[in-house]
Amino acid sequence: MSRLQLALDVDDLDASIAFYRALLGTEPAKVRPGYANFAVADPPLKLVLLHNPGSGGSLNHLGVEVDDTDAVDAAQVRLASAGLASRDERDTTCCYARQDKFWVEGAPDGERWEVYTVLADAPAEPAATAGCC
Repeated sequence: MSRLQLALDVDDLDASIAFYRALLGTEPAKVRPGYANFAVADPPLKLVLLHNPGSGGSLNHLGVEVDDTDAVDAAQVRLASAGLASRDERDTTCCYARQDKFWVEGAPDGERWEVYTVLADAPAEPAATAGCC
């Protein structure tokens, strides 16, 4: 199953979790220090909340979560054939998960898009990649 990802910067993580819990009618799938995500079944959406005081309410990045690394590779080939550049991040830990992904470069308005698959959960965010999103 593929789904869109919307990652938002929030000023108050606890208040944002409470709001989106009510809005989406579901519990967060993951809560970590400075981070939460909701895996919404209908409509298929991953909502990511990133504690970033002073930037609340702004878009952090967008993404497409896919089933596996083969789907990541297929998307990268398809986008390259359309003339879009990408930046690889394979077997990386970000957003409390080990991922294979790439970032699409060249969006007309500078928005950041990633295409990724989650390989495994990560209980902690490595210092070197904290805030990778």
